[in-house]
Amino acid sequence: MGEIDDAIERADQEAFTKDPPKTLKGQVGFLRKYLSSQEIGEEAGVTADSVNRYRRGARKHARPDVAAKIEAMVRERWQPLVRKRRQKKAATTGGLTVETRARFGYTAPVGTTDDGRFRRLTVHLPPTYAQRLFDARDEGASDQDMRKIIAEGFKEVYFQDGGGRAMGLSDVEINDIDYLDLDY
Repeated sequence: MGEIDDAIERADQEAFTKDPPKTLKGQVGFLRKYLSSQEIGEEAGVTADSVNRYRRGARKHARPDVAAKIEAMVRERWQPLVRKRRQKKAATTGGLTVETRARFGYTAPVGTTDDGRFRRLTVHLPPTYAQRLFDARDEGASDQDMRKIIAEGFKEVYFQDGGGRAMGLSDVEINDIDYLDLDY
């Protein structure tokens, strides 16, 4: 996963109305609704027999790396309807807020500065950009493609102020991301 995908995942997890299972037995029991013991084992790096022992409670603790993988698998699949509802609201009415510190470069007319520089920005993007971002993620777009969508939103909303300035600005790029957070 890339930085944008991780940010979407973190934003989704902030909307959980209920905490995911904490015990290994509960986590594996939850995952068994979606995956076989074999699939869970392959993704976590253990055998299907180990997964079944976790599910029955015969083994209460897994290696730390395995426990972290299982917890991540649960978080990815936890409360899918809550996630969809929140994303739909962002894509239709709410939009999304992007907070980042990154190097922004852009193409500008001759005689102006177009040197990339680090900026810390918090910008609220309209619902159309949220919809495009979620659609791109669902279609398996690369992190670079999702960066372009956010960069276009920054160009329109922040750099051009909705058409009020910097109209000669043609391309905005996001590079060297220190951090990126989404809220919707």
